[in-house]
Amino acid sequence: MPSLRLPLDARDLLGESPVWDARGQALYWVDTRSRRVHQARRDAGGNLHDLRHWDTPQEVGSIALAGPGRLLLALADGFSTLDLASGVVTPVAGVVHPKPPMRLNDGRTDREGRFVCGSMALGRREPDGELYRLETDGRVTRLLGGNIVSNATCFAPDGRTLYHADSHAGVIRAWDYGLDGTLTNERAFVDTRPQGSGPDGATVDAEGCLWVALVLAAKVARYAPDGRLLRTLDLPVPYPTCPCFGGPELDTLYVTSIRDSGNALRTDDPAAGALVEVRGLGVCGLPEVPWAGSTAGLRP
Repeated sequence: MPSLRLPLDARDLLGESPVWDARGQALYWVDTRSRRVHQARRDAGGNLHDLRHWDTPQEVGSIALAGPGRLLLALADGFSTLDLASGVVTPVAGVVHPKPPMRLNDGRTDREGRFVCGSMALGRREPDGELYRLETDGRVTRLLGGNIVSNATCFAPDGRTLYHADSHAGVIRAWDYGLDGTLTNERAFVDTRPQGSGPDGATVDAEGCLWVALVLAAKVARYAPDGRLLRTLDLPVPYPTCPCFGGPELDTLYVTSIRDSGNALRTDDPAAGALVEVRGLGVCGLPEVPWAGSTAGLRP
């Protein structure tokens, strides 16, 4: 039977994008609205502690590991790196949104070390969101368009399937993802709306099953590679946003959540905005792939 708890007293406004760093045994995540990146480490007893944070110059939608001592940030209108020792944010590449106001949102590195990240429309329901890939040389490639809120971006264990969703459409889609990053064979993977919510953030476990946050249903769901619903798990927070696997064995699920999204989702529930820790699921995740680029010689 899984055990669930809230391991930290801190509460985010809009918690998102948890990422486990196996090198430093640390969990990173963002509070998008507060423009902050958080870090917590596990002690010898397996408890999270030493909460640190870094401020960002814009709202930060998602993050990825980068080189040692660095994170990659998806800020409102471009990608930057964060030096964890100095706190210095260095621009890597910008994005010109097709119809502001917009910002970058959910993202994940592919198995080749490129960062795939989608954008979202702000304060409106127009399908202007796009899916981009930050290449290792700093170029930005547009992959897809037509989303309102890009989410659920993740990859099968072999890296050959991309999962991605528009949260407002309610359907996670899948593509064959070539070694060169080309997308083919688009198909519907799963419709999460029968579970009471569109999809938010997602991750894939070592068995190739997809775990997705059902933000309006206060659950996470696990889907088999063929799209079958395997299980749902009730969470002790009103609006869960994104899961990741962490811990020394990658067998602990961490889930971020919302207290006040600045838009439609807001609650006074004392647990809202908390980080959720789930143990005893009987499955493990996969190590996060760092973005393989370097700031040296890249365009500001």
